[in-house]
Amino acid sequence: MSDEKPKLLIVEDDQGLQRQLRWAYEDYEVIVAGDRAAAIDALRLHEPTVVTLDLGLPPDPDGTDEGFATLDAILALKPDTKVIVASGHGARTSALRAISGGAYDFYQKPVDIHELGLIVGRAFHLHAIESENRRLAEGGAPGNRVLGGMITTAPEMLKVARTIERVANNNVSVMLLGASGTGKELLARGLHEASGRKGQFVAINCAAIPENLLEAELFGHEKGAFTGAIKTTEGKIEQAQGGTLFLDEVGDIPLPLQVKLLRFIQERVIERIGGRKAIPVDTRIVCATHQDLEAMIADTRFREDLYYRLAEIVVKIPTLAERPGDAAMLAKHFLTRFAREMNPAVTGFAPDALAAIDAWAWPGNVRELENRMKRAVIMADGKRVTAADLDLDSAEEEDDLINLKAVRERADRKALRRALSRTEGNISGAAKLLGISRPTLYDLLKQYEMQA
Repeated sequence: MSDEKPKLLIVEDDQGLQRQLRWAYEDYEVIVAGDRAAAIDALRLHEPTVVTLDLGLPPDPDGTDEGFATLDAILALKPDTKVIVASGHGARTSALRAISGGAYDFYQKPVDIHELGLIVGRAFHLHAIESENRRLAEGGAPGNRVLGGMITTAPEMLKVARTIERVANNNVSVMLLGASGTGKELLARGLHEASGRKGQFVAINCAAIPENLLEAELFGHEKGAFTGAIKTTEGKIEQAQGGTLFLDEVGDIPLPLQVKLLRFIQERVIERIGGRKAIPVDTRIVCATHQDLEAMIADTRFREDLYYRLAEIVVKIPTLAERPGDAAMLAKHFLTRFAREMNPAVTGFAPDALAAIDAWAWPGNVRELENRMKRAVIMADGKRVTAADLDLDSAEEEDDLINLKAVRERADRKALRRALSRTEGNISGAAKLLGISRPTLYDLLKQYEMQA
């Protein structure tokens, strides 16, 4: 592990304040610059993770234009830099403009070393999380490839990933339960990659294929087996020889075909439609559904013996609303991807967009978020995606409030989820972020029946 300190660039023309800040942040490698040109040179040379930027820079120390020009230049060269803007001029107007322009945060002068230190620390922490998730998305972190590119820091989703890692090398059937759009196929692919099986990952959506064609899709057919069967065709099960067969929406398989699937699982041989030859197939079965299979068993719409063959290991996948902090992180990932492909002029989010993303319940889960982000990037008029581009209400336009107690509880829950997400479930770190003691944090978690 490298002992290199994280790099912090301080853009400040007051030499006394430069020295004070350099002394205060001894945990970082501090680089200082007194104007825009020096700041850009330092950015190119050192590539700092976090920048503190005074808006009052020469040749306009009493204004903000030079500072905002420096902000634009920094983000144009290195968009993932966390820039913390400082100003004593027109604080509210400057703050709104800075955040809209892509700054990570804003603080008003005079400088409070302790307060600024907390903001800087959070910026480094968030940058580390985002960097890790970019590596996950690009497959650049072998130890986390089990996620199949899944981007998350939510403890609930990390628990799912650990379960998959534990069962990946065991030849057991896995059932993934979760609402539509939660990433079941992505996790199934991750399980296949982690299993080391040499064959293909073959997926079939059982709900998307007409009932009279599903058997042929699964088991294949011989030439002449039925009208239109002009050649012998392998089914999905055969195609998954030596690999993994993913049966999505397995609850939609009709009862007669459930019997044939059960026989294959028990005997590990198939016969194509119209054929008499027994064909052995070695494939691992992973299935998924959003339906309540136990209720379907009670209604005799799903075979109990097949269920227990398919559900040797059951993994429940949380909804996006149950993954604190992931919606905003995923939105940033999708923005980067879609902007590169469709609209390079888009570089970030307006403040109301991130607030709206955080407030929305995401009934369609990750699939809904991805679709909204794609549309927003295409439709955005400016550099920043807005809540209107996402077709979401601004977070300020909240539903009618019931009473003060309900408002307090909602605010407390939101703050707790964010703090725990940012500290990856670390109680001491979350308590420090919230400015409360550990016992108080434990009491709040117990009061609201939340888990760390």
